[in-house]
Amino acid sequence: MSAEFDISDLKRRMQGALATLKHELGGLRTGRASASLLEPVHVEAYGQSMPLVQVATISVPEPRMLSVQVWDKGMVNAVDKAIRDSNLGLSPTVEGQVLRIRIPELNEQRRKEMAKVAHKYAEEARVAVRHVRRDGLDTLKKLLKDKSISEDDEKRHEGEVQKVTDQLVGEIDQALATKEKEIMQV
Repeated sequence: MSAEFDISDLKRRMQGALATLKHELGGLRTGRASASLLEPVHVEAYGQSMPLVQVATISVPEPRMLSVQVWDKGMVNAVDKAIRDSNLGLSPTVEGQVLRIRIPELNEQRRKEMAKVAHKYAEEARVAVRHVRRDGLDTLKKLLKDKSISEDDEKRHEGEVQKVTDQLVGEIDQALATKEKEIMQV
């Protein structure tokens, strides 16, 4: 095996795309409460935009309820506004420094929209994996052109790159199928 071609680096980069997809899918609402649901929410605090987790503690006291404990009393209204403006369809109830957020049932149309978003995330991950594959194949072509590897080695490495790509695309499809099933459950 060539010292200049590192299949493990390509695998690591492809795994990064899968990890990103899983993180994005975790933020999609499925009708159940999850602290990750509020991860994309940013609050205007102290003159700058901050992630909600930097100004409050998020917990899940019930399967269909989120609780947001704001640390600074003066930030409660800003946190409330940020959650309402986040396009998540959530309406917090303020009780002192705690915001309670009931997670509404998803209707059929909203479920289909969520499934479309999940498909978009999965396609972005597949494209990222294909870009990594292309980089790997370009590296192999360059090494062959520079006569650093033989044609047989190039073909063998191409097969390895394709095998890793197919494996990761399969894992992406599996993650999408799992999330889609979760979203569409009534």
